[in-house]
Parts: sequence; structure tokens; C-alpha cells
Amino acid sequence: MFEPAKTARPCLDLYEEYARDKKRHPIKAGMVKFGTRTRKDIYNITAPFVHGSNKYLAGRVENRHDELSKVWVFVEKNGKWIKSPDTPEFSRFQDPFLTRVEGEIIFGGVQIDTNPLDENQIIGWRTLFFRGKDFKEMKLFARGPNGMKDIRIVGLNDGKIAVFTRPQGEIGGRGKIGYICLNSLDELNESNINRAQVYHSHFVDEEWGGVNEVHVLKNGLLGVLGHIARYDEEGNRHYYPMVFAFDPHSMTHSPLKIIACRNDFLPSPAKRNDLYNVVFSGGLIRQEDGTAVLYAGVSDATAQWLVIPDPFVEYES
Repeated sequence: MFEPAKTARPCLDLYEEYARDKKRHPIKAGMVKFGTRTRKDIYNITAPFVHGSNKYLAGRVENRHDELSKVWVFVEKNGKWIKSPDTPEFSRFQDPFLTRVEGEIIFGGVQIDTNPLDENQIIGWRTLFFRGKDFKEMKLFARGPNGMKDIRIVGLNDGKIAVFTRPQGEIGGRGKIGYICLNSLDELNESNINRAQVYHSHFVDEEWGGVNEVHVLKNGLLGVLGHIARYDEEGNRHYYPMVFAFDPHSMTHSPLKIIACRNDFLPSPAKRNDLYNVVFSGGLIRQEDGTAVLYAGVSDATAQWLVIPDPFVEYES
């Protein structure tokens, strides 16, 4: 169990705590290897996902100097990831995510709208959810509210659905985390997402973040992988992968802890100079040896992985 967090802590405090704790530092870093030839950048990937006899991974694909992205699903062949020939391409789509609920694949991402007079100007977005027994038969079944990213779901042990949201604006400022429990996937809709309880104990008002992936732990707690972000004095963005535990019964969460930073990953190009220190958590694979592999988009331009001590072990103790 844990002592519930009562107040948010600034990002730099969490980073300094991470930097001091050598036991939390990474073990190995590497690039995700793609076998599909493209001049576009591939980043903000999911963790690998096993379905049938294949291993899949989804990623955001776009030109270096715009955000008119699409999402491709890749399949692993001979140690590299190639574009899956059996999976549809998702146009005007960003930041994919994957999970499985009651035997169905739940796939989603952020659909963007552009200005009809200037296609490089993004004027709106929303999270879309697809479901199906296979990637070939994915069907849209739910939409999030306009302007909301980072909505993530997971099936609970009792059959209910845990939903994490990220409101902004009047309710959420630059971006808070919300939570609601639904009876089934059929209840996942804009109205219920907007009813989620909003927490002010994750991020201080000058900072923001969101949930990227949720794991159901052995004791029923939820291990949440997310990100926390801030601007520095020069206006550069800093995104850090972070985790916390969430108790779906008491609806309380543990204090946040940072699990990686940009310098832990390999040097690589950036979309823009102000985005070099962005690490966007995609997913995490827990391993039996007490480590985990974190998959992330780095500097809004590359896809990388990082072997780290399993950050959820302490929540299962």
C-alpha cells in the first residue's frame, strides 16, 4: 500500500530526487529499429503488443517540419519493425495507444483537425477509440471530448473499466489527470469522460502531464505510466516519464516519481530545438528479472527504448 499524495510537487523537485537515487537509474538504452523505408520520423510509439503469433507496435509517422501525422502499425520481422500489410493506416492521427479488454484489442490515438485554408495549422483534436478481435476488423466505438488528449483505459479484475482523463482549460489548466470507473466499454463516451474526478495532487498549476499506459498490478492496484512536463526560463519544453500507483477502491494515488530523463536516452535529432528534452512515455514491458523496458518518443523525432529497474515492484510489496 502507500500513503496517498496530498499535494503536487514541482517537476524539478521530482527530477532532483530521481538524480540522487542511483537505484532508479537506467541500465541500457537503444533505438527502435524500423525495417520500413521512409523519410518521415517515427516516434511516440506504443510498447510492443503480442497478438496471435506476431508482435506489433504502433507509432506516429510525420515529416520533420510539420505535425500532419499518421499512425502506422508495425509487425516485428527478424528483429526489425516493418509496416504491417494487414493493418489500416490512420491518417491525421497522433500518439497511439494499445490495450486489451475482455479479449478485444482496444486501439486509440488523437485525431487532428486542420484549417481548411492552411493545412499546417491544427485547430482541433480529440481521442478516438477502436475495438476488435483483430487489427483487420477495428471499428470506432467511442470519442473523447474535443480538445482532450491522454485518455487511457484498462479493464479491472471485477470486469469494470478504469478511465484516466486529461482535462485542460477552466477545469484542468495546462493539464490535470482525472479518473472515473465505468461498468463496461459501452459507457465510454464524452459525457462520462467529462464526469471524471479531477485531481490537483499530480501537478502544480504551472506544469502539466497525463497518463500514457495503465497496468493492473498483482494486488489490484493500478500501476500508471505517464509524463510530467514543464517549460524552462527560455521556453523550452521538458517532458519526463513518471509513474504512480492508483487505488481504484479509495480513488487515491501515490506520490509521483520520475523514472527517466532525456539524458538517459541516446543522442538523436529533435523536431525543433525547444523539443530536444521531450520524452513522451509510450509503454512499458515488465520483465521477470526485476527490470522493465520503457518505450518512448524522444525529442519528437525518434523512437527509443530504455531498460530500467521495474518501477511498479514497490507498489506490489
